[in-house]
Amino acid sequence: MTTREEALEYGMSFPDVYVDTPFHDPNWVLVRSRKNKRAFLWTYEYQGQMRINVKADPEWIDFWRKAYEAVIPGYHQNKKHWNTVILDGSVPDGDVKRMIAESYDLVR
Repeated sequence: MTTREEALEYGMSFPDVYVDTPFHDPNWVLVRSRKNKRAFLWTYEYQGQMRINVKADPEWIDFWRKAYEAVIPGYHQNKKHWNTVILDGSVPDGDVKRMIAESYDLVR
C-alpha cells in the first residue's frame, strides 16, 4: 500500500464509517466511525511521503515499530496509543491492513 486512495478505500470498507476533512488543510483526510465520530485512520502527506496514523493496542505498538522502520510514533498524536506508517511500500499490505483494522476495532 503506497497511496492515500488505497488506504482510504480499505478504511471505507468497514461498516458505518465516513470520510472527513476537518481541517482547513485538504492534505488531512480522516476516516471516522459514524457511531462515535472518532477517527481511526488519518491520511496525510508529510516531508514528501504519504503517511497514515492508526491507533494501536499498547501491547502491540512497540512490536510494529521494531518490525518496520516505516512505523514510527504517531505524528501529532499520543505516542503511547498511535503509530504513523510511512506508505513507502516497505510494510506489506497485509500488515498495513491489519493495523488499520485494529485501529477501527479500538475506536468503535
